[in-house]
Amino acid sequence: MATAWVTGASAGLGEGFARQLAARGDDLILTARRADRLEALAAELRAGGRQVTVLPADLAAPGSVDALMAAIAERGLSVNLLINNAGFGARGAFAELDRAKQLEMIDLNCRVLAELCHAVLPGMIQMRGGGILNIASTAAFQPGPWMTVYYATKAFVLSFSEGLHDEVKAQGVRVAALCPGATRTEFGAVADVEGTRLFRLFAGDAAKVVEDGLRALDRNQAVKVSGIANAAMAQGARFSPRWMARAIAGALQRPE
Repeated sequence: MATAWVTGASAGLGEGFARQLAARGDDLILTARRADRLEALAAELRAGGRQVTVLPADLAAPGSVDALMAAIAERGLSVNLLINNAGFGARGAFAELDRAKQLEMIDLNCRVLAELCHAVLPGMIQMRGGGILNIASTAAFQPGPWMTVYYATKAFVLSFSEGLHDEVKAQGVRVAALCPGATRTEFGAVADVEGTRLFRLFAGDAAKVVEDGLRALDRNQAVKVSGIANAAMAQGARFSPRWMARAIAGALQRPE
């Protein structure tokens, strides 16, 4: 039985990971900003026999990761699995979107993700076991006009995860990057992508994405693109000329 720490657990894929991990017998640590949602989810999962610790936090706030690690240690818990799911996106022209919001996106999607990995890895290496699942995106495989910063952050997550996978695999620690495409979750409304051609044509099921991610982590598969169509598009982007990949992504994301 493992203790899995899920960030961004109050909705969307994070909530889905919490439910599926609980169903397979893992205890949980849940983190997100919305404490009321976390408590409601925790009450439901505890009723099913799981031990659930709720640690609400704004992960982007200075010192948050250290404070959370201290809280976990105080409760006598250790993190066997980290589901690094917290993050957000925003659509629009880079020059017109709020600067502070875009910098916060870089901070949460990149710095905090790396900081969390760095915080839990020493314990996993010492135990010679554990796993980290970083939520990247099919956006990681090409530049993305109209979501320029978001696509760039996910390219960081993918590259970082692949490098880390090779660094720690000999020490018994699994690291995988999950790359979903457009998915029917709350993320779509927050990022303002529900009206795009990409979302209308390709939005997939969140439960399937979660299943794919957990299976990849169990198998220590460095990169998992969820969905056959998404995998084909990701491979196509890798082998297409960069101008073509930009043009296709821009056409799918461009405001109508």
